[in-house]
Amino acid sequence: MNTKYLIAWGATFLVMLVIDLLWLGVIAKNMYAQAMGDLMSPQPRLAFAALFYLMYPVGLVIFAVLPGVDAGSVLRAGVLGALFGLFAYGTYDLTNLAVVRGWPTGLSFIDMAWGTLVSGVSAAAGAAALRWFMAR
Repeated sequence: MNTKYLIAWGATFLVMLVIDLLWLGVIAKNMYAQAMGDLMSPQPRLAFAALFYLMYPVGLVIFAVLPGVDAGSVLRAGVLGALFGLFAYGTYDLTNLAVVRGWPTGLSFIDMAWGTLVSGVSAAAGAAALRWFMAR
């Protein structure tokens, strides 16, 4: 695997992991627990969470970081990442609203906004790291 892709993925992964764990574990922890009630597992299934955190940044790199860097724009990477986040989190949340009885509507829109933000910031960070690496 090319070092360029590892740098892009690694930076995107680290930023997303840190920000998302802060959001889910500290800032919004009670909000998710209250809104989801019995739908929320008392113990997270860490193997599936790990799979998500390893896989999702690959999508951000392919669809946001690399196109942004190719265009010479960290901002473009951030915007594309934000759109990717809106579509990905929207797919999850809107599907749950459609098929899961009792899925909290308000939480879905907060989660979609969060996915948009964390994806945009993570993609921009990945693009900035890659541009820095390539300029050396």
